[in-house]
Amino acid sequence: MSSETLEAPEKAPSARDRILQVAGPLFYREGYRAIGIDRVIAEADVAKATFYKHFPSKDDLIVAWIAQAEERSQTGLPPEDGPEPLTAYVSAMIAIARRSGCMGCTYQGSAAEFSNPSHPAHAAAIDVKTRVLETLETRARAQGLARPRETAEAVFLFIEGVWASVRMFGPKAPLAHAEEAARRLFV
Repeated sequence: MSSETLEAPEKAPSARDRILQVAGPLFYREGYRAIGIDRVIAEADVAKATFYKHFPSKDDLIVAWIAQAEERSQTGLPPEDGPEPLTAYVSAMIAIARRSGCMGCTYQGSAAEFSNPSHPAHAAAIDVKTRVLETLETRARAQGLARPRETAEAVFLFIEGVWASVRMFGPKAPLAHAEEAARRLFV
């Protein structure tokens, strides 16, 4: 046996993870109502019983997708205690919005498609956006801005507009001067 380190084979995703890996992009691209459970089951290559073991309803699947999307969105974000953390966050969001294939905000889509605030998907989306607003305020405070809450709210609305613009215009969204426009909000 050589002294080289052997890499362990990658563990296959669980059935639950496969379901989410299939459902999430479908929901994002085509909408929640357009995607049926049978399609998710078929594309995830799981049995119907397996699906319902992990997700008793489609609403449960949607809420799990929203939670996973939030968790993934935290990866790679600039640190809250870094230099100019609010500016860095805005730049990161604009960079994501400029990516090929970006279709806007998952959570805006959830809230729009399920407009009743008591629907689990709408409520989950509001919870995410509430945490985003809190994060923006924390970052504004860490950046030493005079009015952190007011700045956070203005930046929040600006970023929401960026996402809506990308959803509407796709790659032709008017983002060329987005970072410059955002900086004007840091008063």
